[in-house]
Amino acid sequence: MPVSVARKIAYEVLRRVEAEGAYASDVLHTELGADVRPDDAALATELTLGVLRWRGLLDFLLERSLKKPVARLDLPVAIALRMGLYQIRFLERIPARAAVNESVELVKRARKTSATSLVNAVLRRASTEAKDPPEKFLPASTPTAARLAVVHSHPEWIVDRWLARFGELQTVSLLQANNRTPRLSCLLHHAERRDEVLNVLQESGLRLEPGLLLNTAFAVNGGSPTRTPAFQRGDISIQDEASQAIPLLLDVHSGNRVLDLCAAPGGKTPTLARNAGKNGLIVAADRHAHRLRAMREQFKRLALPGVRLIELDAAQTLPFGIEFDRILVDAPCSGTGTLARHPEIRWRLKPEQLPELNRLQSGLLTMALNQLASGGRLVYSTCSLEPEENEDVVAAALRKFPNVSRVPASEAARSISDHLAPGVDAKKLFDEAGQFHTTPGAYQTDGFFATLLEKKRNR
Repeated sequence: MPVSVARKIAYEVLRRVEAEGAYASDVLHTELGADVRPDDAALATELTLGVLRWRGLLDFLLERSLKKPVARLDLPVAIALRMGLYQIRFLERIPARAAVNESVELVKRARKTSATSLVNAVLRRASTEAKDPPEKFLPASTPTAARLAVVHSHPEWIVDRWLARFGELQTVSLLQANNRTPRLSCLLHHAERRDEVLNVLQESGLRLEPGLLLNTAFAVNGGSPTRTPAFQRGDISIQDEASQAIPLLLDVHSGNRVLDLCAAPGGKTPTLARNAGKNGLIVAADRHAHRLRAMREQFKRLALPGVRLIELDAAQTLPFGIEFDRILVDAPCSGTGTLARHPEIRWRLKPEQLPELNRLQSGLLTMALNQLASGGRLVYSTCSLEPEENEDVVAAALRKFPNVSRVPASEAARSISDHLAPGVDAKKLFDEAGQFHTTPGAYQTDGFFATLLEKKRNR
């Protein structure tokens, strides 16, 4: 029995995610070329991201029939079992028989024929329990964190943290949001041509929805915007709405000297560059040469030749002989605000990494503040929900730099208010300290944190 194209692709992506530490979205982008039919691309994406989101629950259910943890099985066998059970439990349009048979064939293709009877037996048993809620298989005495971790397929240590900070109601809301397919949101690069660009996208067969957070954003359904003329000629980019909002907070003016310190993959740089105009100076930095090369190609598509790209390790030293009016520090982080979009992160991240990230982020922010001009403004941002990476980093920097302060919430809100979608209250996006927050689920965006800082003018 042949294995379908979609399942072959999903299997290979999942293998690389596990074996090579790759990111699913990157490998899918490579695997889903123009020769892959849209229906195969859609199923491959659903299988890949669905298995990664629900891996914890899938393993819990599978281990009821196994004599050892799924993680200790040969990788091809573990992937085939997870893919089969995901289809049985979550994809009603796929017959259980097909899910079982193709999972067995995947194991054969991987030359693990000795495991075919195991895969067949475990998945057939699972198909008889497909309608049973997972709570049925948990003892009544299971602690809240452990129960939610299984039912909503998250690591228990993350659930435990969020319960302590947010309470059970908000934690469950977060967990549910992380298991929903995120909106495919787009950034419109030329607002004055909005109607023209949207018409081109609709003529390409895409269904469009207005932005829920920003008035210039929109979401796409029914296909890939990267295959449209609008994308290819640089009219749009794919970018989460909360991510689109971050460079707007910096309120870049024409002629500003702007530094995007941790710029890759380059999604926020175009907004900074266009606002600074031809008379501005835009420097985009990153420590990885291959990411800068990818950014250079992207900026060609967007017709942004004036951005100066520089390879550097911003945690060590900055080589600039000038100060900048505006600096964006979109710091490397745990990514706990993006677990719907990058579900593999939830299984890779360890609690001991948070203090390590805090040290890195604090070093980056210190370097950047030393490079900020008198009267200049800096945005520190992450796509994390964790205080070690957000509030704690900012508080430490403010203690170190007495001449730097947070911009008040009311003023920070004004920088973004004109860009918000109808009905969105800018003040509700900021806490009392003036710090910007988005939470997965609220506007169907990723979870972002940002603080707008200002250096006092020299007297």
